[in-house]
Amino acid sequence: MQPYVLAISLALIALVAASFLLVVRTSGHIPGDHGARADIEKIRRGSFWILVALGIVVTFVSLRPYPHSTAAQVGDTVLNVTGSMWSWDIDKKVVLAGTPVVFRVTSSDVNHGFAIANAEGTILFQTQGMPGYINQVHYTFSKPGSYQVLCLEYCGLAHHTMQDEIKVVAE
Repeated sequence: MQPYVLAISLALIALVAASFLLVVRTSGHIPGDHGARADIEKIRRGSFWILVALGIVVTFVSLRPYPHSTAAQVGDTVLNVTGSMWSWDIDKKVVLAGTPVVFRVTSSDVNHGFAIANAEGTILFQTQGMPGYINQVHYTFSKPGSYQVLCLEYCGLAHHTMQDEIKVVAE
């Protein structure tokens, strides 16, 4: 599903950019346009192209690194994760370092924000656990250790207790 969302987002961004380009190209010059007006027109056109370039760069830089994908590959470890008030049900809690892991995350009740954090508390990735839908995230743990599973979506009074742990062991 995520590749489709990415493609649709890029298509809509291109459509907005094309609309701006059309407006710029069809805007006419005012008769008697001399001096300051011509300078303003140059600044306006230059600003437009700078914003277009910046938008393209920001789009690719911000969307490319997401670890979302649609299918597990041969050799990947698949972890099925189900969130429910106020716990995580994870079918495997030990994985090998250096092996790609596919987290298949869903929920049995309400939305939960599934996140993996390292020992320093830095969130490595997150996705939503939603009833009736499976989000998949690919991630490869590079270092052995204990990684915290957290809920980032407030799900009720005992939300703060919704934690678990995944052990990553050396090959």
